[in-house]
Amino acid sequence: MTTFDELSRRLGQVSDLGAAASLLSWEQETFMPPEAARVRGLQLATLAGLSHELFTAPETGALLDGVQPDGDTQAAVVRVARRDYAKATRLPTAFVEDRTRAQNEAHHAWVHAREHSDFASFAPYLERMMDLARRQADLRGFEDHPYDALIDDYEPGMRAAQVQSVFADLRDRTLPLLEKIRAAGDAADYGVLTRPFPADAQKAFAWRVAGEAFGLTGDFARQDESAHPFQSNFSRSDIRITTRVEEYWPACLFGTWHEAGHAMYERGVHERWERTPVSAGASLGVHESQSRMFENLLGRSLPFWQRYFPQLQEAAPQVTAGLDAAALYRAVNRVQPSLIRVEADEVTYNFHVMLRFELELALLEGSLSVRDLPEAWNAKMQAYLGLTPPDDASGVLQDIHWSAGLIGYFPTYTLGNLLSVQLLEAARQDAGVAAGIDRAEYGPLRAWLVEQVHQHGRSLSPAELTVQATGWPLSADPYVAYLTRKYGEIYNLN
Repeated sequence: MTTFDELSRRLGQVSDLGAAASLLSWEQETFMPPEAARVRGLQLATLAGLSHELFTAPETGALLDGVQPDGDTQAAVVRVARRDYAKATRLPTAFVEDRTRAQNEAHHAWVHAREHSDFASFAPYLERMMDLARRQADLRGFEDHPYDALIDDYEPGMRAAQVQSVFADLRDRTLPLLEKIRAAGDAADYGVLTRPFPADAQKAFAWRVAGEAFGLTGDFARQDESAHPFQSNFSRSDIRITTRVEEYWPACLFGTWHEAGHAMYERGVHERWERTPVSAGASLGVHESQSRMFENLLGRSLPFWQRYFPQLQEAAPQVTAGLDAAALYRAVNRVQPSLIRVEADEVTYNFHVMLRFELELALLEGSLSVRDLPEAWNAKMQAYLGLTPPDDASGVLQDIHWSAGLIGYFPTYTLGNLLSVQLLEAARQDAGVAAGIDRAEYGPLRAWLVEQVHQHGRSLSPAELTVQATGWPLSADPYVAYLTRKYGEIYNLN
């Protein structure tokens, strides 16, 4: 057995422990009875501790020091494993176990607080999560800002100062567009978005289209319901997504197609990376580019609804009565400031992300206390979107992320938005891909994405992948041009 074989065996075991923990986490969100929460937290902490101990053991370090990779595949595995090892060994096992237990307790406190719109009951748990985030940043180390050490887990190489610069540029270029749209008035009858659409019919239609349009099938995936939609996978052949059903039926449809984008990214990672640290997306920003592409650039396009409107007529005749594909297209692309991030339109969505990023920075720095967070949240909502949440459930408690300790995660949503358009424009340089997109036949596009993005897993950094796939570094220019063109036509701004 070669040194690389020994390393692969150990990395495979670490991967298996992670998959087992992910499976328990998925089941916790979908089917677990409420009374199991405390013991589930202990189980997850045990798995996290075992995985961390195995990966950070001196034996792993010796293997990484002594291995001589043979070929590009082995070299990529070793390179990624060495980077992960350097970060992981800075966190003591006791810290990892403590953080996992705290995350589980905070999550269940958040579920209760959100249900009762009671931020005060959640505040002590959030204070604990912020304390752990600061400690993690200190343990990892950083040069400029503690946020740098946290966002690196989700967007390797990204720094807080870069995010601030990107967000300032995007804000300055899209706020004027939003003001023009708001002045233009309605572009459709938006009452159709809450017409009766039975829950089972919503889920069935969304799932069927996810298979036909985006390639997500029951052969390797399944869908269930949860309070907050998410995607989880335990291998490239075992992928789970969740959705939720509301009176506002686009939440289910577009939520399903959003998670389908995540799922198909994981499905497209090459099998040679299975059970190695390379077997995942390059970053959450790249991941989000796929989900936002499927949800918005494709799922909210006119060709998409010209193709799938007849199927919607069959599935929900009460929704489509008196409409045609063009009218529905305008309706599902309504631009209106809203309270809930996951229901926000393409123009206002990034403002939701910006305010969360700004609040995270303030919480980490200590310039904002947790107890004052609801007031700060509401003030930023008013400043960005002209809205004040009527309660905490539709305001500061709406997202799962902080209860899970995912500090540094939110910026990846906007970074993914920018990259989604940049990738789609690059793909359209292929005439076959462009023709397929214009007919809402996405097989050629999916093949292009697998070749240019998915198959590489983590073998390329986000910056390397972006340049290799599109020809230039990440830029807001294509995204701003896309919004201006699309919504200029819908709202007759030109």
